Amino acid sequence: MARRRKSAAEAMYPTAKTDDGLAVNDNNRNTNVKLRQRCEARFTSLDSERYSWWTHWSEIAKYILPRRYVWLTTNRQNSYERGAPINQAILDNTATRAARNCSAGMMAGITSPSRPWFRLTSPDKTIADDPDVKLWLEEVQSRMLRVMATSNYYVAKHTQYFDLVVFGTAPMLIYEDKETVIRCYNPCAGEYYVASGPKLSINTFAREFPFTVAQCVEEYGLENCSQTVKSGWTTRGAMLDQEVTIRHLIEPNPEFVEGSNTVGDSGLMRSFKFREVYYERNAQAGKYLRIQGFFVQPFSCPRWDVASNDSYGRSPGMDALGDVKQLQLEQKRKAQAIDKFVNPPMVADVSMKNEPASLLPGGVTYTTQIGQAGFKPVYHVMPQLQYMLEDIQDVQGRIRDTFYNDLFLMISQFDPKSGITATEIDARREEKLIMLEPVLERNEIEGLSPDILRIFNIMMRGGLLPPPPPAIARTRRIKVEYISILAEAQRAVATTGIERLYVFAGNISAPKLASGGPTALDNLDDDETMKQYSNLLSVNPKIMKDPRKVAELRAQRQEAQAAAVAAQAGMAATQGAKTLSETDVGGGTNALQMMLQGTGGPL
Repeated sequence: MARRRKSAAEAMYPTAKTDDGLAVNDNNRNTNVKLRQRCEARFTSLDSERYSWWTHWSEIAKYILPRRYVWLTTNRQNSYERGAPINQAILDNTATRAARNCSAGMMAGITSPSRPWFRLTSPDKTIADDPDVKLWLEEVQSRMLRVMATSNYYVAKHTQYFDLVVFGTAPMLIYEDKETVIRCYNPCAGEYYVASGPKLSINTFAREFPFTVAQCVEEYGLENCSQTVKSGWTTRGAMLDQEVTIRHLIEPNPEFVEGSNTVGDSGLMRSFKFREVYYERNAQAGKYLRIQGFFVQPFSCPRWDVASNDSYGRSPGMDALGDVKQLQLEQKRKAQAIDKFVNPPMVADVSMKNEPASLLPGGVTYTTQIGQAGFKPVYHVMPQLQYMLEDIQDVQGRIRDTFYNDLFLMISQFDPKSGITATEIDARREEKLIMLEPVLERNEIEGLSPDILRIFNIMMRGGLLPPPPPAIARTRRIKVEYISILAEAQRAVATTGIERLYVFAGNISAPKLASGGPTALDNLDDDETMKQYSNLLSVNPKIMKDPRKVAELRAQRQEAQAAAVAAQAGMAATQGAKTLSETDVGGGTNALQMMLQGTGGPL
């Protein structure tokens, strides 16, 4: 059986259940041969579907991002060629810098490491308003953000955004890690394959990648490796750095049965929704490096835009490719024009053939016929560089706009002398966010939600989260709301609407407030407004008081007010009695005595 490293959850909580599970009978050769045949057939099908995308990616990588995607621009099988110059087609790197700005803007605007970017709640409004549920969800969110910050999640996330912007498809794997709870990996375009399920979201991931002999043994265990790897490990020395090709497939488990504790033919429990297989491409059939199962999808794969049932997405890099090619050609032609202007092609008399000549500054060329022989340009080049520069700048601007740099770098692009106001900046930002709305929605569904679900399951099964309150334990339903900078900018319209409503109600109610009669403000529920407004602003629930405490505080305040009114009334009565007792009405009788006599009281 394959060797398995303990996760951080197992190290901290030895009795905790983990999210991943290994096959228990993966040495059954007959079953494994059939599984190998299935995997090979799946790779063949996936490779055929990906081919046209692969050729398109190759062109994009050539002009925008060649170094990361050596699988597309060089012979990856030859490790000695990986460091060779591969960016010879790039004369102007505007597209590369624009893509970097776009990915950095998405990172800061969607999943900033410096601030919370998601909030957990319940789809049931009654449960969501429960103070105990709110505090538990806030604590879970805090712990999940801490795990993300202490692992390589944000580093991998930025790479994923870069892949998404340039290639339109960006898978990211999330595994358990014994030191940092989770560990993320970014497969490169050209090494991976993906396929969509019946809901047209990605549910299958595969890749083919190189591993050295030492890496294979350390990761999968010597007993699971092929004879080739075992021989290299035994020989040691340079053989440890020899590479083998590994195939990796994650797909829905065809033997999945909800809640089942039985083991399927592949050696996995039938309760695992996903199955993962690692094996060496040239190893004998039935030999596997690892067979593993997952309760939830162990990867995310956002796509920028999708047409019909395509598995791979379209990207700004694809949209900008024509402009990028034009920019490289124009930069080349501009350089040629300058070169011909400064160093034009020359013509000389035939008599000077094979004679020493110099075109260097201060150089001397000797000839017997100065008036006739000598050098002169074949033709004169007078390039109109200002027109070329204007067109180049126009193309560069189109490329930046395609990568949404005008949105993410809006402030730095404003002229300080233009006198633009903050209100105008907000209006322009909201206008531009409309263009990113579909992208943000798709990224939340295909990119962020699978990440959060995967990390939540790893931590929950590892005992790294507090016990849920009864309401959550009963329903087992949690909703994710995104509170990133871009999401907040989209929701700012709702908070602005609330503020405008209150201002409007106040304006039309002002004339009636003095009379104490009914006003438009009577229609507004202040408590509900505070709750809705705090939700829109993503305020920490610890800041808002428990409604039960608010009701208790108001009751105490009403009692105090009633007591104050009673005390004031008593004081007024006492003062009145004193005044009456000091008022002489004649005959040795004061006003208080007279009143008491009139009421039949004692003299």
